[in-house]
Amino acid sequence: MPTAAKLVAAILFTVIAVAAALAFKMADTQILPAQLTVPFYLPIMAALGIWQGWMTMGRNAGGGWVHAINTGVRTSFQIGLLGIIVFGLLEMFDRSTRLYYDGPGEAVIAAMDLFMEYGLTVVTSVNSMIVLFGGGVIAALIVEITGRRWS
Repeated sequence: MPTAAKLVAAILFTVIAVAAALAFKMADTQILPAQLTVPFYLPIMAALGIWQGWMTMGRNAGGGWVHAINTGVRTSFQIGLLGIIVFGLLEMFDRSTRLYYDGPGEAVIAAMDLFMEYGLTVVTSVNSMIVLFGGGVIAALIVEITGRRWS
């Protein structure tokens, strides 16, 4: 059921996801993997922000300030984790179409390697981590206020 808190959470976490993606993209090129291809980078991150904002943060609005902050951090973590998974899989599928792997088992193992590599890259990008988690806390407090005001 649509609520004001879900709508506000979807909008705020979309902005956070896109801002974190831009912070990551504008990061020092030394930390970005050389083979990183990011088709539809911002729309995918925006979709993840909408989805996680609506389903995770918006659903849990109204549980108190501490619960809101915890849920905001969890929502930001899920956006980052899903971004790593989605872009790792996209890279693996792109490599598979270029016959980079000998078989499906090698592709699955390579996908796990890509998850680890992209995860390490995201964690070392301080700007994107600040945007994700700092923005997640601020957005959670705004969503909590919205949930209390228009419940």
